Amino acid sequence: MSKDLTPQQIVAELDKYIIGQKDAKKNVAIALRNRWRRMNSPSDIQNEIVPNNILMIGATGVGKTEIARRLAKLANAPFVKVEATKFTEIGYVGRDVESMVRDLAEQAVTMVKTQKQEIVKVKAAEAVEEIILNALIPPVQFAQNQQNNGDFNNYSNNDLGFQINANKEDEDLNQRTRERFREKIRSGEMDDRKIEIDVKQSGVSGVGVMAPGMDEMSMVGIQEMLGGLIPQKSKKRKVTIGEAKKILLEDEASKLIDMDEVKEEALNLAANSGIIFIDEIDKVTSRSNNSGGEVSREGVQRDLLPIVEGSAVSTKYGVLKTDHILFIAAGAFHFSKPSDLIPELQGRFPIRVELQSLTKDDFYHILKEPKNALTRQYEALLKSEEVELTFQDDALEKIAEIAFYINSE
Repeated sequence: MSKDLTPQQIVAELDKYIIGQKDAKKNVAIALRNRWRRMNSPSDIQNEIVPNNILMIGATGVGKTEIARRLAKLANAPFVKVEATKFTEIGYVGRDVESMVRDLAEQAVTMVKTQKQEIVKVKAAEAVEEIILNALIPPVQFAQNQQNNGDFNNYSNNDLGFQINANKEDEDLNQRTRERFREKIRSGEMDDRKIEIDVKQSGVSGVGVMAPGMDEMSMVGIQEMLGGLIPQKSKKRKVTIGEAKKILLEDEASKLIDMDEVKEEALNLAANSGIIFIDEIDKVTSRSNNSGGEVSREGVQRDLLPIVEGSAVSTKYGVLKTDHILFIAAGAFHFSKPSDLIPELQGRFPIRVELQSLTKDDFYHILKEPKNALTRQYEALLKSEEVELTFQDDALEKIAEIAFYINSE
C-alpha cells in the first residue's frame, strides 16, 4: 500500500488515528518513503543505503507506540514492539536481545502465510466442502466393467474409499442428493448440524524442552527435530459443520502452500520492510532512575548495538539480516537524556524527534476526530444493544478538561 503514498499522504493517513505530533509523523513518513525509494534504486547501491533509525522522545501516552504501529500497518510490514527493560536483570548483562529479531521473523511468516492462504482460499474451500459432503453422504460409484461380476457386493468399499454399487440409478440419485446438500452447505443452512471429522494433532504438542545453559534457538531446534521424528496423529472430533469449515479450511489451505517459498519470502520481507519498536530505551541508560545494576543496563545497550548496526541472526526459518530493518526507539527521558546512551548507540539513531505533551485541546480532538476514537467505540458497543449514544461538544470538552488535569497531575 505504501508504494504509491508520498510522505504527505502517509501523514494524512496517520492523521486519521493520531492527533498532533506533526514532527514525528513527518519523520516516520520520510523513513517509510525512503524504503520504497531504496527498493527502486539501482541494485548495485541498494545494500549501501541504510535506514535512518528514529529516536522518539516524549512522555507516556503522547502517541509514540501508536505512530509506529500505524506506520507498520500502513506499510503492511511485520512489526514487533519490545521493551528494553525486558532484557535487564540485576547483575545480568543483556538477556537474549536477538529474540526480538526472531519475533519479527515469526510475524513475517504469519503475514506471508496468511496472504498465500487468501490466494488459495477458493480452492481450499472446495476441498473442505468435499470432505464435509463425504461425511454427510458418502459417494457411490457405478462399477460399469464389473456390473455382473460377483467380485463386488452392493455398497462395498473400494481402495479409494468410495462405495461401489452395481446400480447406475443409485449412483445418479446419490449424485443429485450430494448436489442438493452441497448447496445447503454453501448457503450455511446446515451449519448447526454435527458431523465427525479427522483433526490433525502435532506429534510434540505440549512437550517442553529445558536444559541448563540452553538458549532459545537450541530449544526450538530440538522441538522441531522431535516434531520431524514423531508423526502427526489425527483424532476424530464431533463438531458442527460451521466449526468444521473453519478447522478444515486452514489445514487444506496449508496443503496448497509451499512452506519453503513462504519462509524465503518472509525473511526477505522482514529484512527489507520489518520495523522493530524498542520502548523504554531511557530505562537502560546509566543515569536512569531504574532498579537494576548500571552494568546490566549498559550491557543491554551493548547487546542491542550489533543488531541495530546490522548483523545476521539465526531464526527457525533461516538467517535474518538486520541491516535494513527500521528501528524506532522511544523513551520519556524524565531522569536521563539521549546523550546518556552509549555513544555508539546514539550514532545509530540519527533522527531525533521530540513529541509534545497533550493539551486540553488535543484531548478534545482525540475524543472527537480519530476513526477509532473512544467515543465511537462506545457508540458501536451500545448500538449492539439497540441504544443510540451521542456526545455533545460541551460534554467532550469537560471530559477533555478532566483528562488534561489528571494527566498533568
